[in-house]
Amino acid sequence: MTTDDRRERFERGMRVLGRIDGEAGERMVAALTDVSPELAHQIAAWGFAEIYSRPALEPRDRQLVTLGMLTALGGCEPQVEVHVNAALNVGLTSRQIVEALLHAAAYCGFPRAINATLAAKRVFAERGLLPVDAD
Repeated sequence: MTTDDRRERFERGMRVLGRIDGEAGERMVAALTDVSPELAHQIAAWGFAEIYSRPALEPRDRQLVTLGMLTALGGCEPQVEVHVNAALNVGLTSRQIVEALLHAAAYCGFPRAINATLAAKRVFAERGLLPVDAD
């Protein structure tokens, strides 16, 4: 791969990242550049230019999958916050996000679902989306 190809993949990934994650995703990549520039590059070039750009899943569906996996992994609350913002950016509602995290409790346990839900609550508070309406 040439330097130009590498740069183009990074730039394409940053455009996708910006559309999906907005400033939160851009800040995350920027925070890595002085400690692990290659990790920052791969997040944009591979994660977003190659994976998030694939057409078989809509961005909102990718965010639901991502939130479920981050919840199951546990200990990923900063990334949960980034992806809750992303989920809102691509059209999911706060109620749908809360429902997805509740659903995750059945598969990965209450502690992980609670931690993810509290991470989501921080994002909802920042965006003026509390309280989340119940069904």
